[in-house]
Amino acid sequence: MTTVALYNIKGGVGKTAGCVNLAYLAAEDGKKVCVWDLDPQGSGSYYFQVQPKLKGGLKKLLQGDSSLADVVQATQYPNLDLVPADFSNRHLDLVLDELKQAKKRFKGLVAQLADKYDYLFIDCPPGIGLLSETIFAAADYVVVPTIPTTLSLRTWEMVRAFFAENDIDQEKLRGFFSMADIRKTLHNEVLNEFYRNKQFLKNYIPYLSVVEKMGTRLAPVVAFAPSSYGAQCFKDIWKELKKSM
Repeated sequence: MTTVALYNIKGGVGKTAGCVNLAYLAAEDGKKVCVWDLDPQGSGSYYFQVQPKLKGGLKKLLQGDSSLADVVQATQYPNLDLVPADFSNRHLDLVLDELKQAKKRFKGLVAQLADKYDYLFIDCPPGIGLLSETIFAAADYVVVPTIPTTLSLRTWEMVRAFFAENDIDQEKLRGFFSMADIRKTLHNEVLNEFYRNKQFLKNYIPYLSVVEKMGTRLAPVVAFAPSSYGAQCFKDIWKELKKSM
């Protein structure tokens, strides 16, 4: 099983949209896929229209009071399951801090899915702390959607610095640009500079209204608008990402 974490220090950069659509495309490839929504906002769970059935689920999992099978639920899409978010996830840094061998326990939870799925996609909360460090240790790849602006690019550099300072393998890192507006000079300059440095995927997600419609359609773009330009952009990202992993 390949574990892919969608992460950014900042919120509002297209992280959940990327996670939901990439997971859907992996399932559409015929792979068995699970999405783990660890963002207490629960946007991924909202898009898939799945509610948690075990309150305080991850805390109980980490404490060994329940198994991962208790919280995994099917979505309306073939090959695609979900561990829905719980608002109590906002306290997970505190929970992890109180546990002994928290990283090992989290890796153990991920390992429970290894025989059942080809891919595990983790929708991470924004910010950086013990939870994000624990996810970084467990993930095979950490994918960072980034808006091509100066302030957003600082977060990419901060993530790279965090990996270096904490001896986390930087080969895990992947970046792609999201919410890009090629009509803006700055966005174009940033895209070209980072492509030359080969730090990001060549494909990107433009700023498109069809992506915003996920909130009203409650579905991935590639599900409700499969022929749209936005859907094609996500397909191109997924194709390139697969080759890089």
